[in-house]
Amino acid sequence: MIESRAITAVCSTQNVDMARRLGADRVIDYTKENFTKEGWTYDLILAANGYHPLSAYKRALTPQGIYVMSGGAPAQMFQALLFGAWMSEKGGKKLRALSAKTNQKDLILLKELLEAGKVVPVIDKRYSLKEAPEALRYLGAGHARGKVVITVE
Repeated sequence: MIESRAITAVCSTQNVDMARRLGADRVIDYTKENFTKEGWTYDLILAANGYHPLSAYKRALTPQGIYVMSGGAPAQMFQALLFGAWMSEKGGKKLRALSAKTNQKDLILLKELLEAGKVVPVIDKRYSLKEAPEALRYLGAGHARGKVVITVE
């Protein structure tokens, strides 16, 4: 088994190398494997794109594990918001949708982490403000491999 502090990334084939470069100890290509059915368990699952039902994520958690959905299909987001708290009541596992309340202290910490190079964003493409419709079309196609930046001049 992987030690509890190891990081497993789940991504498409085209992003496997990038996930390794970003520091993942183990990378699962979701086009070839379903990580919720392989028998491994995780302390934390951060689902940027929630494609599986909540019950599958819950099965993949350690007894005190936490699942957080930060994006995905509307059906999965609705399920996490509606049923996450109820499903969390049975056992120690927690299932939640991400909600953040930004404050100045957190933003200053994030700024310091970025300036120190401890957090390095992956930027896929940059667009000028006048190219914003093109940037939105690119995002809407669902193939961005990092952040899409719109520059205001």
